[in-house]
Amino acid sequence: MTLTQTPSQDPVAPRGRKYDQVLEGARTVFMADGFEVASVDEIARVAEVSKATLYKYFADKRELFTQVATLECQRQAGSALDKIDLCAPPRDVLGQTGRHFLGFITSRFGQQIFRICLAESDRFPELGRSFYESGPAVMRAEMAAYFAQACARGELVIDDYVMAADQFGELCKADLWMRLMFGVIKEVTPQDIDRVVDNAVETFLARYGT
Repeated sequence: MTLTQTPSQDPVAPRGRKYDQVLEGARTVFMADGFEVASVDEIARVAEVSKATLYKYFADKRELFTQVATLECQRQAGSALDKIDLCAPPRDVLGQTGRHFLGFITSRFGQQIFRICLAESDRFPELGRSFYESGPAVMRAEMAAYFAQACARGELVIDDYVMAADQFGELCKADLWMRLMFGVIKEVTPQDIDRVVDNAVETFLARYGT
């Protein structure tokens, strides 16, 4: 049996140590093998649980991947917010935020999340909403809040904070993101990310800087 097949389900087991083991094992396997190749046997082996235990928590691979990806998005957003000094000058804040954002969306796991959301959006729209609300929406709101504070300090001049947050995100996707999604390039380097983010920051500050 593969993980994409849905066996008969027992009542959902209470969450605890085994649940955490399943999620960590699944994250390891998804990161290494990708969504399509991942199997129930390998996830159960890495998680050190039985397949029966795994299926007590998750009905199928899509559900398991959704939870793993949602937690990963939350972890990435939380990590960025913990590391970035929002009292620093805008150039520093934007540079740190842009590098974290672009680094994640161009990672193998970040690409998998995007492609799966796109492929399953018609049949399972809740999949994309879950990912968006757990990560991108959090960063969007935090950046908008930061812009409001920076404007109050006289560091930026912005009328629409949310629009500015969206614009900066799009600037950080210039060049690399589209070519990566269409397979024109296979990977990006730290130097590629620096080039795109540095240009995004300069363009943003040319529009909104004081």
